[in-house]
Amino acid sequence: MSDGDRIVIVGAGVAGLRSAERLRELGFDGEIVLVGDEPRKPYHRPMVSKELITGGVKPVAASLEPYLDLDVHWRLGTRATWLDSKERTVHLPGGESLWYDGLIIATGVHPRHLPGSPRHDPRVRVLRTVEDSLAVRRALGNSNKSVVVIGSGLIGNEFAASMRYMGRDVTLIGHAKAPLHRFGERISSALTKEHQHHRAKLAMNTEVRNWISTKETVGLHLTNNQFLVASCVVLSIGSVPAVDWLRGSELTIEDGVLCEATLFAVGAEDVVVAGDVAKWPNLRIDETPRRVEHWMNGVESGRAAAESLMLGRGNARPYTPLPRAWSSLYDARLQTVGMPSLGKDTIELSDGVTGFVRDGRLIGAAGWDRPKAMIHWTAELDRRLPVPEPVFPAPAPAPAVAEPSFAAALGESTPIGEDVLAPFERDFLSDTPTAAVPAQEEMPWARVPAG
Repeated sequence: MSDGDRIVIVGAGVAGLRSAERLRELGFDGEIVLVGDEPRKPYHRPMVSKELITGGVKPVAASLEPYLDLDVHWRLGTRATWLDSKERTVHLPGGESLWYDGLIIATGVHPRHLPGSPRHDPRVRVLRTVEDSLAVRRALGNSNKSVVVIGSGLIGNEFAASMRYMGRDVTLIGHAKAPLHRFGERISSALTKEHQHHRAKLAMNTEVRNWISTKETVGLHLTNNQFLVASCVVLSIGSVPAVDWLRGSELTIEDGVLCEATLFAVGAEDVVVAGDVAKWPNLRIDETPRRVEHWMNGVESGRAAAESLMLGRGNARPYTPLPRAWSSLYDARLQTVGMPSLGKDTIELSDGVTGFVRDGRLIGAAGWDRPKAMIHWTAELDRRLPVPEPVFPAPAPAPAVAEPSFAAALGESTPIGEDVLAPFERDFLSDTPTAAVPAQEEMPWARVPAG
């Protein structure tokens, strides 16, 4: 890429924003066009199921401010409709098109919808965007009856905890035998006790058999023969990659956009992919392409994708992060590192920390309210899952179009300094959370006796 070139970024979330920042950081002085289907500039998406739902912050406070002058053309509220990779053109509604010299795909994921659910009912919502959060708050304001969340994954549990913070009755429905069961018995049991202590109701090992929409409420008949009446139902049953606009583009669409280890899209010389939609082989783990839906992966892959695009396919370096994520649930903190989902067995690494093992190899760890221990185990996993030696090729001569400052800015590696990270992103790296979560004594449910 050189001055006078145009780079188009499709996807205005954290991965798209961090890509644009990294391009400018590396000295790219050409045109950047950032296309996003939401009407808002990038924001802290993890706040959608927590602070935005509870009213702890207003939407404007959730905005992600760039840390340098981006000088980009924003095309917000605009959904890309098709990619012509041969002609290097992104098509937009109304017959408009954008040519590019380089393309960064960062369109993320869409929430899954539950088959049979009354999607037309405004009280049955998914929870992905600021607008979704505001719609749920409106539904909550129309009735003081109980709330139901379907899905026992991370967002479903965060939402249930937020409802108890607001003093709302809530029932969490899941087909697994316990919340966050995939993180092992210790963490699942600890979270179950937290829900019970704060009087959140659980309906596990069950699904919705029938729906009944009335004028004021939504009824749910469960397979365990329970009947629930709710003012609002939130669907939190996973997500699917946002790749519909890429069908027919000659890119390989397999549960995301299939990428090389460098994040270059398979079959394209000038297209890189970042964030939740990227499916690439992390050579720290193995050579199997996978997607990683974590906030920090959006940050790091956005920067890595920009670097790869600037270096070119022949000189780009494999993207080999150590995945990590965290969340606050009630007054406890859940942290993960590595790839716990690949574990075939679990071991207790220390009090409150579960290790995940595959073929005798520690592949991941998860900690329940053990931030200091997780700092140790993050370093230990970094040692046990090293970046393979062949990953970094011998330095190649810089292309003639590259600015002299580019190679120096890229350097031997590109660690993310804490000055680049927003407070939410820094939380994993410290033993004290900084996110705007009310103290326990400020929470209404903290004053309710356990029973």
